[in-house]
Amino acid sequence: MVHTPRRLVIVESPTKATKIAGYLGAGYTVESSRGHVRDLPTSASEIPAKYKGQGWARTGIDVDADFSPIYVVSADKKATIRQLKADLKDADELFLATDGDREGEAIAWHLLQELKPKIPVKRMVFHEITPQAIREAVEHPRALDEDLVKAQETRRILDRLYGYEVSPVLWKKVMPRLSAGRVQSVATRLVVDRERERMAFRAADYWDIEAILDAGEKADPRQFGARLVSLDGQRIAQGASFDAKGETKQDVIVLGEAAARALAAALESAAFVVNTVDSKPYSRRPAAPFRTTTLQQEAGRKLGFTTDRTMRVAQELYEDGFITYMRTDSVTLSDQAIAAARDAVGRLYGADYLPAEPRIYTSKVKNAQEAHEAIRPAGEHFRTPAQTGLAHEKFRLYELIWQRTVASQMADARGEQASIRIEATTARRVALDGLTAEPVRTAQFSASGRTITFPGFLRAYVESTDEPGESSTRLPRLAPEQALQVAALNPDGHRTKPPARFTEPSLVAKLEELDIGRPSTYASIIRTITSRDYVFKKGTALVPTWLAFAVTRLLETHFTSLVNYDFTAELEERLDQIARGGADRLQVLQSFYFGQPDADGHEGLHELVNSLGDIDAKALSTFPLGDLDSGICVRVGRYGTYVEDEQEHRANVPEDLPPDELTVDVARELLAHSGTDERELGLDPDSHLAIAVRAGRYGPYVTEVFPEDEPPTKKHKPRTASLLRTMDPATVSLDDALKLLALPRVVGGEGEDQITAQNGRYGPYLKKGNDTRSLGAEAEIFTVSYEQAQELFAQPKKRGRQAAAPLRELGEDPSTGKPVVVKDGRFGPYVTDGETNATLRKTDSVEQMTMERAAELLAEKRAKGPAPARRSARRTPATAKKSGAATTAATKGTAKKSTTKKGTAKTSVATKSTTKKSTATKVATKRTAAGAASTAASGSD
Repeated sequence: MVHTPRRLVIVESPTKATKIAGYLGAGYTVESSRGHVRDLPTSASEIPAKYKGQGWARTGIDVDADFSPIYVVSADKKATIRQLKADLKDADELFLATDGDREGEAIAWHLLQELKPKIPVKRMVFHEITPQAIREAVEHPRALDEDLVKAQETRRILDRLYGYEVSPVLWKKVMPRLSAGRVQSVATRLVVDRERERMAFRAADYWDIEAILDAGEKADPRQFGARLVSLDGQRIAQGASFDAKGETKQDVIVLGEAAARALAAALESAAFVVNTVDSKPYSRRPAAPFRTTTLQQEAGRKLGFTTDRTMRVAQELYEDGFITYMRTDSVTLSDQAIAAARDAVGRLYGADYLPAEPRIYTSKVKNAQEAHEAIRPAGEHFRTPAQTGLAHEKFRLYELIWQRTVASQMADARGEQASIRIEATTARRVALDGLTAEPVRTAQFSASGRTITFPGFLRAYVESTDEPGESSTRLPRLAPEQALQVAALNPDGHRTKPPARFTEPSLVAKLEELDIGRPSTYASIIRTITSRDYVFKKGTALVPTWLAFAVTRLLETHFTSLVNYDFTAELEERLDQIARGGADRLQVLQSFYFGQPDADGHEGLHELVNSLGDIDAKALSTFPLGDLDSGICVRVGRYGTYVEDEQEHRANVPEDLPPDELTVDVARELLAHSGTDERELGLDPDSHLAIAVRAGRYGPYVTEVFPEDEPPTKKHKPRTASLLRTMDPATVSLDDALKLLALPRVVGGEGEDQITAQNGRYGPYLKKGNDTRSLGAEAEIFTVSYEQAQELFAQPKKRGRQAAAPLRELGEDPSTGKPVVVKDGRFGPYVTDGETNATLRKTDSVEQMTMERAAELLAEKRAKGPAPARRSARRTPATAKKSGAATTAATKGTAKKSTTKKGTAKTSVATKSTTKKSTATKVATKRTAAGAASTAASGSD
């Protein structure tokens, strides 16, 4: 009998495993590693015993031993490793089929290190999950690419050292639990720099005139618009004529409202004549197929997807076999893909839309990585979006990819571009006092437009941009010296605008332009800077917080090179050189950590961290508003951001107020309505102590005020009570305060039957002994009667929170098709589709919540998956290990369907033993510096 080789194939994703297993058939076992199986330790408990006590162990990297890393298998991956080892015992060959980029290559290498296979090992790489691609990958395996592994490991070590060395400085000087990351900090600086430009910007006002002109009955279109561009040959100001300070950059006439209206009135009787007509052919080539960053940008602009959502949906499309690999710098299409695209063009649009020769695209991206194909529909024949059976967000993203790929092989769009100059001559000169040396007689107007005569690729796809759209005004056919009639003259006022804030697509484009980060990291970078409260969203714009200003200032001042754009880009180039085999890993790490020895070299991270000197934390987090005479500044405190005047009056800054909108006037208004200074309400008739309302960290409250000569003591503390939600600090009265301070209120009854009404963390309630009942509204605390309270306690207690009517209905989630509503929950308002719940962020509001924002929050929550189960802090590692072993043994026994008394007895003994040892063990796990430093690790890139 011929022995059939048994082959074990390991991929990263369970979805990929299921799909590939169906293509490979018998003789193949396909398993998933579920991502990375090993990493640097993230807490003190993960550090192996032999390294404990060594100073460098907290980072997991021995910088004095050639930057040797400690790799550990995380607790949630140990079962995966055991399963893979068991499968390996029955295999004759091992195929490592992880992704072909740096991360995938590193996963394959770590699997080799852990599994230690004694059978032949092959590296299997594919860029789409189709039967043909999988068979091709099996038949043509390659060796493990050590250079890619070194590049990934070097990046991981750089990010770990940066995060673990710099983050503690932020904890001490700015705020606890902050994180710094090698690329995330630079991305934050970009957003902060843009906000600084907006804060320094000074708007300028200018006017011009729009003329609606009539070309006669035979013209098509008959009327068209033209703009005033010059007077007697001297240009008038447009938006581009002003700098960021609101001053003109060139010699132009700046029209005000009065001058524009006077000029418009004078031109009503002027003779308008066509001066010149410039017409030339127009053609436009299609954009190249998608790579990672262009997909992220277009999905953001056209579909409103975040970068994180784009990559999540693309990952699902790839694993389900609909598109090729979605992390790529390449715009190249294979011969198979070109043939499929051209076939689709011919069938769907006709021969006129098919160019004679295939279009070949080459990457213009500097340091382009791994040689994947562009992102395109998978397979030899492209399924149209309607043929896929996809729905919601998967359908929309696939449609975008299909359109872009097909359009890339279509003919150019062709048309005609026209530019017309028109001159208006007045019967008498018009005086523009102070604007021109002499009264003006002629005004020049300009109109431009485009006519598409053959749409070409535009039939399938139109690329969008972050810049204002090109003019597409239709113009009639005109000839020089042709007279025109005036239909209307409209004076039009304008104001220059500050530089636009970054959106996710434009930030990705900027990072790529500066060669900072890599496509596969952009989604996690943006996710990190928003989750760490460095950046929040206002619509689609990314707005930095004042916390980001403080952190960026510290890094710019004391870690200058680390947030330098050029330095960060150069480091990316070095990592790419390692991936190509052109740079030494150790040299790159030594240069980064210990610095360059020559005079022109930069200081290393180690030197920067250990030679900080004195840092004035208060000055670092203080930003004056307006000029020095205002006496108002904004400060970033440990418990939030506030404004402060010279008298040390303070007011909290709203979390959703952009920095460029916090002017001196706004700050004064906040101070005037802050309630920071206590408002005295009167005297308590019983204690004769003053009662005041104050603003506290957790909201407004009322309190007793002790005299200065009788300060409060531990035994004699002032009574305090939070205001009810319906109360306003500006209008709360002494009677209201005394009622609050008198809580809990005795409703009735005595001894164990006594019922009290009080306000708790989760709302108003009644208490009778150890039994409680919720009240419907806060006001009932003061109005509920003893009889009503008894009726409530006579009813069965309702477990859990009762379903409340939704606050708002938003419509159907484009991802799931389920209705989405906004509800009020225990921890505040949240959006839900009935299955997934996502709490609103600080910058979100119920009133302004849109379906797009709700879908984004729900998508992020689904991507995170269920929260991990809590583990008892009292279980020691040894106990946990024994307990896990017993559980595993019991599970295996169940799997084998062992029903014998002997098997049952063994399981029972194992369970009793484990329970006894677990109960006896009461060792609290201490938090160490390495454990705290895991915060920094999660912020690395």
